[in-house]
Amino acid sequence: MTSNNLEKATFAGGCFWCMVEPFDQRPGIHEVISGYTGGHMENPTYTDVVTDTTGHVEAVQITFDPDIFPYERLLQVFWQQINPTDAFGQFADRGESYSTVIFFHNDKQRELALKSKQELEESGKFKDPIVTKVLPASTFYPAEEKHQDYYKKQPYHYKRYKQGSGRKDFIENHWKMEKDPNQLKEELTPMQYKVTQENGTEPPFRNEYHDHEEEGIYVEVVSGEPLFSSRDKYDAGCGWPSFTRPIDSYFVEENLDTSHGMIRTEVRSRTGDSHLGHLFDDGPKEEGGLRYCINSAALKFIPKNELEEKGYGYLQFLFE
Repeated sequence: MTSNNLEKATFAGGCFWCMVEPFDQRPGIHEVISGYTGGHMENPTYTDVVTDTTGHVEAVQITFDPDIFPYERLLQVFWQQINPTDAFGQFADRGESYSTVIFFHNDKQRELALKSKQELEESGKFKDPIVTKVLPASTFYPAEEKHQDYYKKQPYHYKRYKQGSGRKDFIENHWKMEKDPNQLKEELTPMQYKVTQENGTEPPFRNEYHDHEEEGIYVEVVSGEPLFSSRDKYDAGCGWPSFTRPIDSYFVEENLDTSHGMIRTEVRSRTGDSHLGHLFDDGPKEEGGLRYCINSAALKFIPKNELEEKGYGYLQFLFE
């Protein structure tokens, strides 16, 4: 489902290479363009902007469907990519052109951006002041073609750059969910703890959701991240819940797993950093050929008719 009221959002978060991937290919996101904005020169080039004489910053402009991916969620993603206390650049990139800015396109975006900034300030997550600016959007100039979708075109260099610049470690250290093992042991069942925190595996066929057929979504039991939809669930005959795809691939991380003398792809939740299961390539070919084999103990089911009250109303589109 796509609504007819697509909107624009513009964010500057340092090097625009690293600001495309977090938003790209997510439900409700139609386009992410790298470019330059906020300056006084017409049609600036990359070479112009990095001199810090044009007033521009590197930014991304996002075309999105607010009924599927609300602006509030875009703001959450934005904050989780940056160091909002750095007024002189981002990570290894220094200078005005790498400043962080939220450029609002209307009064509602301005209000939500200022509210999100205030909430971050009051959260105590950072000791230093939040210096990210909130400014009205101005002319946006798309960057040169070689800078578009850089994470796809140059994946090896992109990953090395994101790691080497310090961005990757900062994000993991500041935005991963903080977990207290003792508290989790009180909140989770022994099997839930074993699976999510100790990379365990529950018994096949003797788990809660392997044959579950109700309509709704499955969220991560620790963090509440929305992971899978009943629309993508199928019976693989393996004894564990199987899905052809996640709701939003951003919330699912894939890692090499060489344990038990096997080479497999482990699936983990991004924010909660919980072990979920494994990914295999023996899924239904007509659905892309993937099988996300997930432990029931890592999941919590939210029925379709409870999405709104449980805070997942924006995912109602999955069932329309």
